Amino acid sequence: METEFRSNTRKTEKRKQQKPGQEEKPYRGIRMRKWGKWVAEVREPKKRSRIWLGSYSSPVAAARAYDTAVFYLRGPAARLNFPEYVDGEAEVRDVSAASIRKRATEVGARVDAIETALHRVSALPEPSSSWVLKKPDLNKYPEPENGEE
Repeated sequence: METEFRSNTRKTEKRKQQKPGQEEKPYRGIRMRKWGKWVAEVREPKKRSRIWLGSYSSPVAAARAYDTAVFYLRGPAARLNFPEYVDGEAEVRDVSAASIRKRATEVGARVDAIETALHRVSALPEPSSSWVLKKPDLNKYPEPENGEE
C-alpha cells in the first residue's frame, strides 16, 4: 500500500515539474508539432507499434480522431476525450490498423474542416455601410467617369 502511494506521488510530482513555457496537453493522445500542427497516434493493444492518425489544424480534430481509434480498439470502456461524440452504434467488423486509421482520419478531417470554416467565418470583419455595394443597372448605358461625353 505504501509503495503504491509513493509511486502515485512521484507521478504527480513529475507532472508538476514541467518546464516553464511548456503547456500541458489539452487532450489525451495528441501532441503539437513545433510548427503548430496537432498530431494524433495510438498504440495498438499488446503491441509496441502505433497507429498514425494524421496531423490536424486544431487540437479538437486530433482528439476526435484519437477517440474514434481508441473506441474501435478498446470498446466502450476506453477513456475518451469526447465520449458524447463517439458513435457507439457503429458496427465494427474490421479492426485492422488500416481500417481504424481510415475511420479515425475521416472523423478528424471532418472536424478539422468544420473548425477551419468556423474560424474563417468568425475572422471576417463586420460589414460597414461603406462596404455596401450598389448593384448596377445593367439596362443603363455606362456614364463617362471624367464628365466628358
